[in-house]
Amino acid sequence: MRDVWFAIPGDVETQTGGYVYARRLMAALPGVGWGPRLLSLPGGFPDASPDELDLSYRLLGDLPPSSLVVVDGLAFGVLPRDMLDRLAHVWVALVHHPLALETGLAPAAAARLCVSEREALGAARAVIATSPHTAETLTHDYGVTEERIHVAVPGTDQVMRARGNGTVPCLLSVATVTRRKAHDMLVNALSRLRKLSWRCRIIGSLEREPETAARVAALVRETGLEGRVTLEGEIVGDSLDAAYRMADIFVLPSRHEGYGMAFAEAMAHGLPVIACAVGAVPQTVPPDAGLLVAPDDVEALAAALRKAIADERLRRRLADAAWAHGRTLPTWAETARNVAAALTAAST
Repeated sequence: MRDVWFAIPGDVETQTGGYVYARRLMAALPGVGWGPRLLSLPGGFPDASPDELDLSYRLLGDLPPSSLVVVDGLAFGVLPRDMLDRLAHVWVALVHHPLALETGLAPAAAARLCVSEREALGAARAVIATSPHTAETLTHDYGVTEERIHVAVPGTDQVMRARGNGTVPCLLSVATVTRRKAHDMLVNALSRLRKLSWRCRIIGSLEREPETAARVAALVRETGLEGRVTLEGEIVGDSLDAAYRMADIFVLPSRHEGYGMAFAEAMAHGLPVIACAVGAVPQTVPPDAGLLVAPDDVEALAAALRKAIADERLRRRLADAAWAHGRTLPTWAETARNVAAALTAAST
């Protein structure tokens, strides 16, 4: 079995899509002949301080010479090119979406990240993109040649189909509460649907961007939706699976997605998806499995939600298509095989 190091910033047990991807991938790689080893980098990326960059250099420098190292995109895009060249490991970048596309960045910060990530990607022997959309972006905007890019979309487990909540449709939104996930847009849309019967559960960490979580909570109070919209914080394991199974509709109006693992998980449970047509979402959610609207269009989101809540036949039709598509989604073993191909190409 061949060794490969995974350089992951912060706590690998963090419950966000990128960290879940890393954990599940590392668990599956031994089945295809690769022995993953974890190297924990400082947690400040992508806003790493000079001290954190220095520590990262020392940690990476302590690896055996010419190691094969997969670096998560949160860190890779801000590691200085001269640092990567000095260390002379075999670099593989794992990119969920380019750092400059994060919502809320000042234009100067976005431009700086775009330049640093483009330079860093030039040092990568191979680049793993977690969606075809991200791969296209890296080729067109970041100068990554097609022969270096390998697409490995996240795996999805086969699960029980959602049975719904009964008479009152339950809307489920699963994502860390950040600006990019646009929970503010969701609450504003729901405020236009007071006369309909529904409840909405927002599940996801409230700690990553506490100021955003506080604004969303305040918006729930200001719109008088307490009791109908609940911010439940992070839920994992069987409790999260139960939340999917008890839901009727999945809604997440993200302002950008590199793939959107929660959308795949929702469809694996047979839930119709309401989302925005941004990033990789149109590639992830088939047209017959959900309703996609323009980003930051509150009225369009409210209209889509109104249709899905009020029209049970439409909701069932979308749910059937989501369930059928969910049966075709790749497993984590397939993801591992695609990553193994990238690792083999990088190391030969």
